[in-house]
Amino acid sequence: MNLFELLAGEDNHLALVSPEGRSLTYQQLRENVTGLVSQLHSFGLKPGERIAIAMNNGLPMVITFLAATLSGTAAPLNPKYKQDEFAFYYADTQAKALITLSEEPEAAIAALTPDMIPINAKVNPDGALSFELGIGHKFFSESPRPHVPASPSSDDIAMILHTSGTTSRPKRVPIRHRNLIASANNIVSAYSLTSADTTLCLMPLFHVHGLVGCLLSTLASGGTLVCPDGFNALEFWKLVDTYKPTWYSAAPTMHQTILARATRNTEIVKANRFRFIRSSSASLPPVIIEQMEATLNAPVVESYSMTEASHLMTTNPLPPKVRKAGTVGYGFGVEVGIMDSEGNLLTQGSLGEVVVKAPNVIEGYENNPEANATGFVNGWFRTGDQGTIDEDGYLCLTGRIKELINRGGEKISPLEVDDILLRHPAVAEALAFAVPHKSLGEDIHAAVVLKAEASEKELLAHCSTMLANFKVPKQIHILDQLPRGATGKLQRLAMAKLLGIGE
Repeated sequence: MNLFELLAGEDNHLALVSPEGRSLTYQQLRENVTGLVSQLHSFGLKPGERIAIAMNNGLPMVITFLAATLSGTAAPLNPKYKQDEFAFYYADTQAKALITLSEEPEAAIAALTPDMIPINAKVNPDGALSFELGIGHKFFSESPRPHVPASPSSDDIAMILHTSGTTSRPKRVPIRHRNLIASANNIVSAYSLTSADTTLCLMPLFHVHGLVGCLLSTLASGGTLVCPDGFNALEFWKLVDTYKPTWYSAAPTMHQTILARATRNTEIVKANRFRFIRSSSASLPPVIIEQMEATLNAPVVESYSMTEASHLMTTNPLPPKVRKAGTVGYGFGVEVGIMDSEGNLLTQGSLGEVVVKAPNVIEGYENNPEANATGFVNGWFRTGDQGTIDEDGYLCLTGRIKELINRGGEKISPLEVDDILLRHPAVAEALAFAVPHKSLGEDIHAAVVLKAEASEKELLAHCSTMLANFKVPKQIHILDQLPRGATGKLQRLAMAKLLGIGE
């Protein structure tokens, strides 16, 4: 099996829709992807060779990604990278080609090496895509030799992604066709997706959440994906009103932005009730779930995902099954356990490191024996997250092990402090983090973004009424915005350094 088998929707059913007015049925998508794979082979690209892609969200990115996975190995990259970053990822993945749309972004083009093939994607009048070779590259002094290999197998690597690398050099994550198919099918099962569903794709398509949680899961269900060129809070409710999506999946930051604008779009909210709303990529504070469900009148399901698991690991189920606030649900097609530092599985209710085992989980990082020796133990993948599993099998995360704050021997979950701060009516965003301390080892600070007037003294008093004394932040920093990485993740581990604390 390979990803082409996920494109099995009804011939005339809409697979992809763009707000620019272009659309493709499943039959048109299959034909376009098949033709593009032949084009890539005619350019001399061989199975397993890495094909870098630097494009914004949209139908061209979707189609290019699918073609690259079926021709070689797709290496989707953030189109906003700087030239040096593109150069690093080209070298790290050993990319043999780069596909861009209309020769943009310029930084990606500028970082090309002499042995890489530049390929331009062009949108045809009918919405389909075609590829053409770039110009002015020494590779093209000779005509490429066509090479028509067999279709990829389930064991072949469909795409290569990187871990976020917030604390160390990013690790290469090789994801096979069978990993992606298993994960997409788990998502279809978890949320009972069908061809009647329409998904609004908000997450970037260089990230596993967008690629699997939105794109591949929708195609696997035979549903329709509405794919704008990125997330725009000002356009969100207009898109909802136009395309009537039945669900969407997003990171917590996006949910909070959508929620903030919902009161200005009450008629659209009432007229277009979602079947469900999904959250992943970071912890969604329980207070935000409560506010979303009250305002949007739809169930909000928090899930737990990682690149190494081809996205989905656990999720809260849809009604009428029980959604437990403060948990990320249970495994769908995934076995979940809790392990101690010695590699022993612990009994139900114990606190330890979350580990998972499933067909969607990769076997190991690429060319990284040290990380593999610590990250993969007895068939289990060690997630680096701490948590517990309750009597019903629901997983409660207490935070990244590296992010837990050790204040003089007292362990503090920053997620708990985040949630308390967000319950203050003036707080829009909150992030608790560790700072160095001479005698305690670490102390706790927090940073907030406000939506109404409030002083640090008032916020500290609010925390004191709801948290044990040792969990109350020593200081609260009021900022205009919280620093985020390329995929919108908050930079908890880097906060002390970014604010110049303890240097």
